[in-house]
Amino acid sequence: MADKHKAVTATPCGPRRCFEARVERDGRKPLVARFGGIPLRRQRKAVLDDRQQGPATTRRKELITRLLAGRCEWCEQPARVETHQVRRLADLTRQGQPQPAWAQLMTEMRRKTLLVCPTCHQVIHARPPAAKCT
Repeated sequence: MADKHKAVTATPCGPRRCFEARVERDGRKPLVARFGGIPLRRQRKAVLDDRQQGPATTRRKELITRLLAGRCEWCEQPARVETHQVRRLADLTRQGQPQPAWAQLMTEMRRKTLLVCPTCHQVIHARPPAAKCT
């Protein structure tokens, strides 16, 4: 493979060995991919143009935006919120059992976290799925 693609390219510092893949095309210039053949001699008069750095992104993560809203996502009341989290969305669906309202909400939102007030959080962790708090 090395013998097939071995080539010599002309540089300002003289000829350099490289590997070259060439595809000839009818009526157009050939496609050439070259690996190597670059003179590594220091260029004392080289000009370095440092590009201006772009602005830092100021977008917040969605969870932070939801936390700052300060609203329970289940009962939709303004309150101090806590985060209820499940490991996987697949854990919310159990065969043969009805899905609780909070689990349906998480499934609809496609989120593993639900921001709820302390009262709703207690209802979620109660063993029998209870109704929504008010």
